[in-house]
Amino acid sequence: MPTSKPRRSPKPPERQRDPERTRGLILDAAVAEFAAHGYAGARTSTIAARAGVNQQLIWYYFDSKEGLYQAISERWRQRDRELVPPDTPLPEQIRRYALEALNNPDGVRLMAWGGLEYTGPDDDPDHAPRGERLRHFVDQVRAHQQAGRLAAELDPACLAIMLVAAAMATTSLPHVIEGVCGVDPRGAEFVQHYADQLSVLARLLGLDAP
Repeated sequence: MPTSKPRRSPKPPERQRDPERTRGLILDAAVAEFAAHGYAGARTSTIAARAGVNQQLIWYYFDSKEGLYQAISERWRQRDRELVPPDTPLPEQIRRYALEALNNPDGVRLMAWGGLEYTGPDDDPDHAPRGERLRHFVDQVRAHQQAGRLAAELDPACLAIMLVAAAMATTSLPHVIEGVCGVDPRGAEFVQHYADQLSVLARLLGLDAP
């Protein structure tokens, strides 16, 4: 991964900008760039051009490419907390995550790229926070099993993985969806129908109680 560059002070005109607005512009541009090309393929020069800022501001605000990616991860964690507040039933959680293909497509693409580029935890900038979120999801599934609502034969961790993969399918498997269903896999009508069907599946599995 790239090493941090010295944090240099921006030039006077750049210092006059609203720092939160500037950080936001950089983060928006970075999300689009990482979603399009993955972590390895993203270029900070392109991010700076997308944001309309000098490239040195990326190093000034985020220290490194990895720091920028971690800031994006923190933004997603904030969105995740808003998307699925505590006590949201699992079927509704899964439905909302599936609808992110419409509401936050770049976020879903980032998750997919993370898997395609994965070579191990040492090279994964989002490894620890993602693992914490997913372990919480597994714990919720396990609680349903311990309460007798989920078949004992099912491995809660494996089921959680299956549900996460299913929620991302309109982004990760569009060619399969179009081949099977003959529809635009990213069209609003199908994504909403698919999200509802995932919710039905989760209820049938026994994950519908709070």
